[in-house]
Amino acid sequence: MKVLNLGCAHDHRFEGWFGSDADFQLQRDRGLIECPLCGDTVISRLPTAPRLNISKAREPQETQGDASPGTPQEITMQAAWLRAVRHVLANTDDVGDRFAEEARRIHYGEIGERAIRGRATRDEAQSLQDEGIDVMPLPLLPALKGPLQ
Repeated sequence: MKVLNLGCAHDHRFEGWFGSDADFQLQRDRGLIECPLCGDTVISRLPTAPRLNISKAREPQETQGDASPGTPQEITMQAAWLRAVRHVLANTDDVGDRFAEEARRIHYGEIGERAIRGRATRDEAQSLQDEGIDVMPLPLLPALKGPLQ
């Protein structure tokens, strides 16, 4: 198993696990690899060699195209966003296109209260908010709608 450092065109960094370099190339060429944050399929392999600092006197020079995975704050924010999305997916019922209808039924006490998620048009979401029903858009990438690994 090969663990590769990957990046998308939007500079999101992540890792992928592949059986071989050929498996990575084949999946990338077929557009099967997608960024877990933005869904981009323009993926490149990043250098994975460890950085060795031989002398404490010399600071490593940052080069153009540096493959660092981002600032610690960026990495923390990405991880927090993924944890929040996983929590929402694990703790809500997917009502699909019936979201607006179900939200109204819950709000007006026609059915028991529960956490739901689903799809609503912009107009439906605005109508719900006009009625005093709080909704929050949470765009999900196709990769996040399936099993999370």
